[in-house]
Amino acid sequence: MARGDLTGEQWARLEAVLPPIPRMGRKPRDRRQCFDGIWWRARTRSPWREVPERYGPWETAYTLFRRWQIDGTWPTILRKLQVKADAAGHIEWEVSVDSTVCRAHQHAAGARKRGLTVRAGRPRTGLRVSRNDHAIGRSRSGLTTKIHLAVDASFHVLAAVITAGQRGDAPVFTEIMDRIRIPRPGGGHPRTRPGHILADRAYSSRQIRAYLRRRQIPHTIPEKRDQAAHRLHRGSAGGRPPGFEHETYKMRNRVECRIGLLKQARGVATRFDKFAVRYEATIQLTLIRQTL
Repeated sequence: MARGDLTGEQWARLEAVLPPIPRMGRKPRDRRQCFDGIWWRARTRSPWREVPERYGPWETAYTLFRRWQIDGTWPTILRKLQVKADAAGHIEWEVSVDSTVCRAHQHAAGARKRGLTVRAGRPRTGLRVSRNDHAIGRSRSGLTTKIHLAVDASFHVLAAVITAGQRGDAPVFTEIMDRIRIPRPGGGHPRTRPGHILADRAYSSRQIRAYLRRRQIPHTIPEKRDQAAHRLHRGSAGGRPPGFEHETYKMRNRVECRIGLLKQARGVATRFDKFAVRYEATIQLTLIRQTL
């Protein structure tokens, strides 16, 4: 077993949530070997052709990675692991929301923009990207992609959204919240409402606060200085200041720590995938491996 490969216990946990092996057709290769090869590429950000021979042909690893991205297997595996974690009481529903910017390598640019069919908004993948930008934006630092995360107090990533690097945080907040969906093992409606939301000033807006009040979700979000000044300027018509607890707000460091852990996979910290769907699959693969 090489460095970074699955242990026997980890493989047993992963094998329990993998899709069944097709009975017809050619006998597939060892899926544990293929998974280790796919993870090696994400961990080291190396090209597919440089996957070591001990993991089998690189074409096999890439084909499995691409096939599971197309049919929605990667998010399905991640969801099953989340269901088991929630059933065991490991998920704490105090959720922190934040984003991070990842530099896109020049190899990630140049994807075809016209005539591309993107499966958007499907329940299995949940990906919504523009077919024109492939979630790559241009800013002062060059080509970038932004990852928006919702993380609970025990470092479980409950939802992730990728956008172009120049996109703001507040417009994506409701989409992140809509992605939080943990099915219950015994059936019934999945859990979609956190017990508490923590976010920084980037998410301080009337629309977001009204959205959280409408869903009856308590939140701790600091008020922007210009918003506070405008409210005071209006006097009694400006209303009361939003509630804010400094001690509770300190728990928001969970999402910052989780972003650092996610970026330990060098294939996530620097984007090399041309298509947004491939990059999102790389993020899902990283979350699966780190959950194991």
